[in-house]
Order: sequence, then structure tokens, then C-alpha cells
Amino acid sequence: MKATLTVLGWLLLLQGAGGLLNTLFGWWRWAHDLLVVHRLPFLEGYEVFAAVVIGVLGFVLLAVADSAGKAEGGR
Repeated sequence: MKATLTVLGWLLLLQGAGGLLNTLFGWWRWAHDLLVVHRLPFLEGYEVFAAVVIGVLGFVLLAVADSAGKAEGGR
């Protein structure tokens, strides 16, 4: 369970950071279609906010994974 949460957390964190940087600066035109915030049509116009939320969710999942790992190790 910890491994799954960790992988999902890092994936969301990278998606959020990449989406935020690409939306603000447009550095990675080649990655435009790889980022979730640009693939979902209902997020059009809200890419920055969505990228921040996705990044925060990534941090939350990483914290939950760390907490789950400590709880499993404590038994």
C-alpha cells in the first residue's frame, strides 16, 4: 500500500509542478499533451489553479504514504 501511495504521490506532484511551470512559462511545448491540466477540457482557463491542487494532492499522498509506512513499522 505504501509503495502505491508513494508512486501516485510523486506522479501527482510531478504533474502539478510540470503543469504549473508549463502554464506559467510555456517551457515545455513538447510536454503539453502529457500534462493532465491540459488534457481535461473543463480545466481550460483554470490550469494554474488545477496544477496547484494536483501538486498539493501529491504532497498529501506522500505524507499519507509516510504515515502508513510508520504505522506498519510500529506493529
